[in-house]
Amino acid sequence: MAIFDIEINGKKQQVDVDPATPMLWVLRDHLDLVGTKYGCGIAQCGACTIHIDGTAVRSCSMPVSAVGNKSVTTIEGLSEKGDHPVQKAWLEHDVPQCGYCQAGQIMSAAALLDSNPTPGDAEIDAAMNGNLCRCGTYTRIKAAIKTAATG
Repeated sequence: MAIFDIEINGKKQQVDVDPATPMLWVLRDHLDLVGTKYGCGIAQCGACTIHIDGTAVRSCSMPVSAVGNKSVTTIEGLSEKGDHPVQKAWLEHDVPQCGYCQAGQIMSAAALLDSNPTPGDAEIDAAMNGNLCRCGTYTRIKAAIKTAATG
């Protein structure tokens, strides 16, 4: 075990875990931040997407030891009141059905718009590639991202 000081959602947190522990389990099991979901465990579905210094990463394959001094943002930290432009657009377009993948989808979309405020279809497709939606709401996801981009 080792002690890690991590900035999560703007707040310093300390955890005592094995250095190989994936961030997903640090968040869920040690910090009770359960908005980040477990999907596949092999970084293929996107349900566990968080931001590390603003970049979308799969938390199921990111060991806590790799975070270092970087800033971590989870779905809980994206906006205090759930009013991030992507979250508002998600509701406007009725994106969620079962909702399981939505935190990861939203985090990927928010990272895209932070780096590219006006993405085209190909850029949206590339950024969202690997975020799986079992309900197949991809058309609404893309429409919501376009709405969030226009602000």
